[in-house]
Amino acid sequence: MAARDPIGLRSGGWRDRLTALIRRYRVPGAALAFLHEGEIHEYAAGMLNLDTGVEATTDSLFQIGSVTKVWTATQLMLLRGQGRIALDTRVAEVLPEFKVADADVSRTVTIRHLLSHTSGLDGDLLLDTGRGDDCIERYVAACAELPQVAPPGTTHTYCNAGFIILGRVLERVTGKVWDDALREQIIEPLGLTHTWTLPEDVLRFRAATGHLSVPGADPRTTPVWGMMRSFGPTSLISASAADVVAFGREHLDGGAFHFPVMREPEIAVPNPYTYGGHWGLGWILTSWGGHQVLMHPGNTLGQSAMLWVVPEVNAVVALLSNADHGPSTGLQQAVATELFAELYGLRVPPLLGPPREPPQVDVDRFAGVYERTGTQMALSVRDGALHLRMTDFTPYARLSEPVEMDLVPVDATTFVGRRPHEPTWSSFVFFALPDGSPCVHHSVRATPKIS
Repeated sequence: MAARDPIGLRSGGWRDRLTALIRRYRVPGAALAFLHEGEIHEYAAGMLNLDTGVEATTDSLFQIGSVTKVWTATQLMLLRGQGRIALDTRVAEVLPEFKVADADVSRTVTIRHLLSHTSGLDGDLLLDTGRGDDCIERYVAACAELPQVAPPGTTHTYCNAGFIILGRVLERVTGKVWDDALREQIIEPLGLTHTWTLPEDVLRFRAATGHLSVPGADPRTTPVWGMMRSFGPTSLISASAADVVAFGREHLDGGAFHFPVMREPEIAVPNPYTYGGHWGLGWILTSWGGHQVLMHPGNTLGQSAMLWVVPEVNAVVALLSNADHGPSTGLQQAVATELFAELYGLRVPPLLGPPREPPQVDVDRFAGVYERTGTQMALSVRDGALHLRMTDFTPYARLSEPVEMDLVPVDATTFVGRRPHEPTWSSFVFFALPDGSPCVHHSVRATPKIS
């Protein structure tokens, strides 16, 4: 028996509202699920693939991208509860062969550092190590030359490589490949039937394909469906929205995955305007009206996801879509603003945008080239304004053109920028590492200035 529609739009409920919102933000298709009064409600709208016209349904699978990291973190917390690892266990204790470019980091980096993105590793090494069961092991071996952005524990910088390393820790401790350990620890105990990691399994279901936004034209499908298998522990789960909510529900008080330590702040984020001001163990931590919010986004090849958990009001919401970051961010903000107000009485803060009267800022001091693995950010001054050209050097660079935008100051070190066809603004915060090295924090990553 279907759960009753709990919100005021009785004629079609959130199905009709979701349909209207994906049209507004030019998102081809989306699935929404939420926990309300103990029941999971689920909706879908639009199409899974604009080329084929296949309709999105509530049982469709979308790539949840980096929301996968919360699942991997939960696997490690389960092992911790069994006494098989500790948060401050050094990676080298579990993986004696583990090496990165800095020998001291190779010896001292811990599971806690990797879970909280405080290892300082330059973490966007996109490397295809094949489809075999040894792909994660081979990826970790290839990290031997992975450089540092910052010393461990000194700042926050998002690290995909760190979660792949954690996936290898899981493999070593459990004696199983990551995909099988995930099924044994989480998927099967929760009875999740629409959660898979390998494309040959996903293809047995209605599966979304990604879409890229094109200025002045309809979105186009991605020429590549999914990422390399080595990225499993960091971003390769595909799932229905209801399955994601069922997983998130277990993180509420009394749930199977209620680990209070995951909700404790580990590090302040230099740029608190993208998602939240602190990072915990796996979760991004923020606050709405005094209520702690656990959240995590996921962005993969033309697909985006978001999971929100608000323990104090027993709220769990998952929104999955098959559009890239720009339109999906607008959709996520709109859905969250309406849904959390209607169902839970919570006000979602607006995203940071430009002030009505931008302050006068000495922008010349920020000009220069900032670079990390796979990305270069060239900042120049044009007519007194800071101009950004951001170039992708990853294996997926062909999927998009370099990003160009003017940055508008919000305060002395905070700027926002937006491409003309995107509905929301992106934030940039300039800061210095403890040794004085200048960086810019954008897209939850610290990028050092190299010239």
